[in-house]
Amino acid sequence: MTQGNRIGIGKLVLLAGLVGGAAEVLWVMLYSSVTDTSGAVVAQQVTASVWPAAAAWSLAPMLGVAIHMALALALAALCAPPLLRIAARHAAPGVIMMTAIMVLTLVWAVNFFLVLPVINPGFIALMPYGATLISKMLFGLAMAVVVRRNALRALPAQF
Repeated sequence: MTQGNRIGIGKLVLLAGLVGGAAEVLWVMLYSSVTDTSGAVVAQQVTASVWPAAAAWSLAPMLGVAIHMALALALAALCAPPLLRIAARHAAPGVIMMTAIMVLTLVWAVNFFLVLPVINPGFIALMPYGATLISKMLFGLAMAVVVRRNALRALPAQF
């Protein structure tokens, strides 16, 4: 394999975070299109969770999406390298995907039962727990697909 065909760990993390974060955004858009839940309000409440004073701004929903994507990148930076190590051991795709989904389920539980009740209790009432859990599991699945597809092209020295 030539150096030009390789993908570095930084690009892998970036791609995994963007794809995972986008999967969640798309899920919320789909969910809000078939329920009374407003996707814009969900995004606004993301802003309120991080920067309460900014929640009243007209750009709060857009800022919420940007914050969400930044958090998605941070989450991928924590999760993608261990998943890459698992993939490098030639683990079955199902192992990589289930590991990612289990880790993201744990992240969801910490968010919805420990963090959000303290920093923004209104956020947890916007969507049913099941819908938010599916969102986080979709992130895990999307991230796992990116890692699995790129595992053979990742730079070995980086993991």
